[in-house]
Amino acid sequence: MLKEKEVIIIGGGAAGLAAAVACQEKGIEDILIIERNAYLGGILNQCIHDGFGLEKFNSSLSGPEYAQKYIDQVKEKKIPFLLDSMVIDLSTQKEVTVINRQGLQHYRAKVIILAMGCRERTRGAISIPGTRPAGIYTAGVAQELINLKNYMVGQKIVILGSGDIGMIMARRLTLEGAEVVLVAEKLPYSSGLPRNINQCLYDFDIPLLLNHTVIDIKGNGRLSEVTLAEVGKRGGIIPKSKRKVACDTLLLSVGLIPENELSRQAGIVLSLITAGPEVDERGQTNVPGIFACGNVLQVHDIVDNVSLEAEYITEGILDYLQGRISESQEIKMTLGAGLRYVVPQKIFTIKDTIFSFRVNQPGKKKTLVFEEDQKLIKKKYFPRVNPAEMLRVKLSSSELKDINKLKVKLV
Repeated sequence: MLKEKEVIIIGGGAAGLAAAVACQEKGIEDILIIERNAYLGGILNQCIHDGFGLEKFNSSLSGPEYAQKYIDQVKEKKIPFLLDSMVIDLSTQKEVTVINRQGLQHYRAKVIILAMGCRERTRGAISIPGTRPAGIYTAGVAQELINLKNYMVGQKIVILGSGDIGMIMARRLTLEGAEVVLVAEKLPYSSGLPRNINQCLYDFDIPLLLNHTVIDIKGNGRLSEVTLAEVGKRGGIIPKSKRKVACDTLLLSVGLIPENELSRQAGIVLSLITAGPEVDERGQTNVPGIFACGNVLQVHDIVDNVSLEAEYITEGILDYLQGRISESQEIKMTLGAGLRYVVPQKIFTIKDTIFSFRVNQPGKKKTLVFEEDQKLIKKKYFPRVNPAEMLRVKLSSSELKDINKLKVKLV
């Protein structure tokens, strides 16, 4: 039997919970959250360090504390949710097939909110050669094992990649008594937040080797050593830089991939840069009535922005449900020097719009410039920029009025 819903949210992490609460606060009552895990909160449950909620709640919370604030609201507002429930199919007609202990269930919604989050890149994704011993984990898996299951993953650790989870785990493992030998990063700069470099590495005297990567893995049964090498300016390995490092554990913190298998099923156009859906100023994809937010749309640096983005798109969801969306002429978006991507990728209606950017490389004293045919629309100054940190800028409806094309560049 096909069950009808007004709004179905796929994913019960930070984005899905924030979207559910914001939808109900806007008067949308018929909501269903579908979560594949046995609990709400998503990845936040294993992030026991603090630093969450500084922008959203004006306090420094642990991941579980941050999640609980939204879980409490969901329960107080009596928003229905399914746990241990996997969405296995999503159609262009917004029909959802779910499998759980009750068997197959079929739903159709007026609006679908994609909030599935992201997953980690594995050894296979980055093609490190060598043997296949035990002791190789993604940083997030190691975090789950230690923080949720009380399982110590190793004693002598090498971490590849300076992503935030990897650096946080360097600190966590050190506090648990392990030796973190080093963190290697193939880029000439860290891929994580500056605060984590200081608080998780430098404060614990953990070396960060830039322009280095793992090129070989050895171990009979259990990992025994990795081979490191320096990466040249053109991306190749410098042969004389090779050195072997003894270790029993290798953690990989080498990037995140938005979980968009369901999006592909629904015929949603994905960005080649973000790997998330291409969306308009309301967070709506190319399939009318399907919206996206959080890490499934673009990988965020802080969870506060995930929640704020989820709340922001519910304005467009309410407009869609009430039939107030009408697409006028599209404003053409183009990126100039220094920028890797922008979200949203297209604009159809003139409204206050929040733009998210990533830069190509670190820099100081930079300005984002919005212009149309050399006509200045807006400037936003940043004392420093970093690829690990998302830039967010709001343009008002008055600033976007009468614009046919919008170019953004970093100078």
